[in-house]
Amino acid sequence: MNAFVRPRRSVLYMPGSNARALEKARMLPADAIILDLEDAVAPDAKPQAREEVAVTLARGGFGPREVVVRVNGPDTPWFEDDLAVLATASAAGAGPDAVLIPKVGDPETLRLVGRRLEALGAPSSLGVWAMIETPIAVLRALDIALAARDPLTRLRVLVLGTNDLAKETGARILPGRAPMQAWLSHCVLAARAGGAEVLDGVWNDFRDVAGFAGECAQAADLGFDGKTLIHPSQIEPCNAAFTPPSEEITAARGLIELFDRPENAGKGVLQIEGRMYERMHADIARKRVALADAIAARP
Repeated sequence: MNAFVRPRRSVLYMPGSNARALEKARMLPADAIILDLEDAVAPDAKPQAREEVAVTLARGGFGPREVVVRVNGPDTPWFEDDLAVLATASAAGAGPDAVLIPKVGDPETLRLVGRRLEALGAPSSLGVWAMIETPIAVLRALDIALAARDPLTRLRVLVLGTNDLAKETGARILPGRAPMQAWLSHCVLAARAGGAEVLDGVWNDFRDVAGFAGECAQAADLGFDGKTLIHPSQIEPCNAAFTPPSEEITAARGLIELFDRPENAGKGVLQIEGRMYERMHADIARKRVALADAIAARP
């Protein structure tokens, strides 16, 4: 198991054209911030937003927060300039942790991005996140996720764009998301098959606290690593939903300790208080403990 665990419970979109919002992002308790150059920025404001984001990255000060920039798509006139600015900033040690590519429909798009980043001199530490927000992307989610095994793509995370999926399919966004549940589970399975992490889409009505909490709980149950957000008020309830409960971690540590005892070294199954546990349960426990420890280590 990778010793480095990076929590991605709460991932907040921030408009790249809003200097005040970008300044505020440094103080928010989100695990990650997405500085948006795409949907949140009008076409005539994109060059200015790109410059604003570059200045924000150069100033730094985001602490443990992962910083991601959503660029405009490869089929737009802004893509090359977006990527060039971020690659140059990264090479100078002042870039984001990753770039988020919108409307990825096939793994070749990720290879194109990877080749461009390499040609621009971006260090290997600059990762790539991919938006899954079209019907073809959902249908090809496994192929897209498997691209994470190719170092050229730099793929780390899949991000669901549920609003765009609703728009493209006509599916209604309902409490419980019955029309989308099969798609959500399919994308989680694809991400795990490829070794990538996966984030749920946004909840639009940030004033509906109870509804948002319910959708966070559903996403955690489905296996998502976290959720993308549109408002700072959503951060703390989202963090709570994706933080393993203390009693679960206590039980997990106990299970690990039992399997690690010398007398149990050769055993594949243990009976504990009338319940059978296999070594895979200990492996699950180790992952949950590693996540809890990483969360606890954050300031």
